[in-house]
Amino acid sequence: MPHSDERLFEQYRAGDLDAFRQLVERYRNDLVRFLYRLTGSAHAAEDVFQETFLQVHTSAGSFDSSRRFKPWLFTIAANKGRDYLRKKGRRPASELHAPIANDGQGTTFIDLLTVEVPPPDAGLERAELERLVQDAVQRLTPTLREILLLAYFQRLSYAQIADDLEIPLGTVKSRLHAAVASFARHWKAVMHERGLGERGTSEPDQGGKADSRGERA
Repeated sequence: MPHSDERLFEQYRAGDLDAFRQLVERYRNDLVRFLYRLTGSAHAAEDVFQETFLQVHTSAGSFDSSRRFKPWLFTIAANKGRDYLRKKGRRPASELHAPIANDGQGTTFIDLLTVEVPPPDAGLERAELERLVQDAVQRLTPTLREILLLAYFQRLSYAQIADDLEIPLGTVKSRLHAAVASFARHWKAVMHERGLGERGTSEPDQGGKADSRGERA
């Protein structure tokens, strides 16, 4: 059985660089897709992806091993994506090419991010649906977009979102309700603009069942 995220991260903190590569490979597709939806740019998604794992590397010592790794990772990614949208800044290239401390082989951080992950196969219809969903998502405000992506596309629980974004549980619920309603309006607008009528669903397409985490009425 593959190791859990938490076990791999503990191995990385103990000096196993291959464990870090496994985490990068495990989350590359999901995280880049999340960041693409958040930023609206494939280039920005790749850039923020690197920023995210650089932060994971530099903050490794502060990670609470009693918590789950995935919510922590996606919270970092959301914060970096928010920073990108606010500042449109880019990290200094030297940070990624600096040798990792205590590594006798001269491995740099960018070496750990170099993994080959084949893109998922998608037919024309699926690709078109992706573009339509992305169009609707990008019309949301950054705050609503972020919570919608965390809850529906990454399936984080209300409690995880409240904990990691440091907002009350009630705020998570009300903000998510507003995000879903806003997405539904924008989805209908996108369908109308493309002359496609009512196609698909009024909620996000990835795990959007309201009771999928057993937390909603």
